Amino acid sequence: MLRHGGKILSDQLGKLGVRRVFSVPGESFLAALDGLYDSGIDNVVCRQEGGAAMMAEAYGKMTGDVGVCFVTRGPGACNASAGVHVAMQDSTPMVLFVGQIDNRQTDRETFQEVDYRAMFGGLAKWTAQVDDTDRLPEYIARAFRVAKAGRPGPVVLALPENMLSAEADVPDFTGQVTQGAGRIGPDILTALMSADRPLIVAGGSQWSVAAAGALANLSEATGAPVVTSFRRQDYMDNRHSHFAGDLNVGVNPKLAQRVRDADCLLLIGTRFGDIETQGYTLVDPANPQKTILHIHADANEIGRVYGADLSYVCDAVSAVAQLAIMAATMELQPQWDAWRKAARADYEAWITPLESPGAVKQEQVIKWLSDNLDDSAILTNGAGNYAVWLHRYFVYKQHGTQLAPTSGSMGYGFPAAISASLEHPDRDVICLAGDGCFQMTCNEMSTAVQHGAKPIVIVMDNGRYGTIRMHQEKHYPGRVSGTMLANPDFVALAKAYGGHGELVTDGAQFADAFARAKASGTVAIIACKIDEEALATGATLSAVRGF
Repeated sequence: MLRHGGKILSDQLGKLGVRRVFSVPGESFLAALDGLYDSGIDNVVCRQEGGAAMMAEAYGKMTGDVGVCFVTRGPGACNASAGVHVAMQDSTPMVLFVGQIDNRQTDRETFQEVDYRAMFGGLAKWTAQVDDTDRLPEYIARAFRVAKAGRPGPVVLALPENMLSAEADVPDFTGQVTQGAGRIGPDILTALMSADRPLIVAGGSQWSVAAAGALANLSEATGAPVVTSFRRQDYMDNRHSHFAGDLNVGVNPKLAQRVRDADCLLLIGTRFGDIETQGYTLVDPANPQKTILHIHADANEIGRVYGADLSYVCDAVSAVAQLAIMAATMELQPQWDAWRKAARADYEAWITPLESPGAVKQEQVIKWLSDNLDDSAILTNGAGNYAVWLHRYFVYKQHGTQLAPTSGSMGYGFPAAISASLEHPDRDVICLAGDGCFQMTCNEMSTAVQHGAKPIVIVMDNGRYGTIRMHQEKHYPGRVSGTMLANPDFVALAKAYGGHGELVTDGAQFADAFARAKASGTVAIIACKIDEEALATGATLSAVRGF
């Protein structure tokens, strides 16, 4: 049966289990839009390609399936590259389809022409252009396979408009796109149990509820404390007695020292990069002075920075399940009670709120959220000093409740919250954002309203780029340059888009404002006015300046 390329594309996506795509429409992929028309696949129409790509990345992060995004030509691809970068550094399966010029006009600097192989060479796992309509199923199936294989990541496929509009009689790809799991030997547990001061470090992408449970079981069977990598705090119930914190940009100094003091690190899923090691100062790659046991889905990541004493190529979900079963059957004798209990005590002291200046105290806002939200509530954020309060004081109870970019991409939190709200309409979705972070993608308010997403956005409004200002004050005290913001009325902005808006100028107002925002049944903004002295947890503007 003859079908145009757009129909072949949509049918193939359906065969691969795609339920939702994110797009900014363009004339270069009109045939694809036509194919989606009666496909049963939900097309979330966004306002800017960066937001669309971040929504697709968040979908991949939440579900473990491939996030799909459609953009058009050079401008769309350039804007979408921000989301591709997140997918790359966060190891998230994603496919970006780019509507391309007519392939008979290439290399003439045709209107909005870009060489996508060159453009995405360092950002994507694979970049290709589909020039033959009858090869669409082959390319799409391969793109999904590559996106999920080994260390997951983004794939970019350019789709020339004449290829999409042409017809072909070609069958759909019917095979399953699967990721194989390696086998873990008991020697890795034997090595762990021979240590005096071990730590289990859990991270990477594509974990699951079952994996989080298996991690807890593994920790209980071995007696080893668990820490998580940057922005993977929901990989273990933070209330568990064996949880010792996370390795982030504002790491607990006592946890940092514990990493230095550990004589064995069991790394599961994580690359254990510069954030987790504080710029490789906690563990020297040239001389770790401790046993490194490394499990990762991609063989290329093992030994890339640290020479592992023992390693296995295996995805984290399978690995932690195997380890938990082996640990239970080996009848191990935990021997590190004092080491683990001290690690836990350090964590509990760390999450005890320190008072910050001003009438609205971010530590109290986060503690209220932590104490009052349902365990299944999803919290999202982008980048900025405001996130330090969230990561330090919020206690994550379930897997799948943290959506944040390890790449540190500003603007991520709000598109991620929209994607989460569409995927889980029955759950509370809360986006924490700085005033600068939110304004990177706030135009997606209309996307939320159009498609019925209803996240609550808490904007910490201090009138500046807070993180950059902090570093500026450290190095050039009192010489403020390029870090101030002239902000809109966020309450009016929310209402202009058809959402709900609240202004909080005193912490006592927050609980009632949140209740009204939730009751509105639509996307909502709670704008919190933050004192300029509140620079970071435990740090004020004046102190950083050295006054």
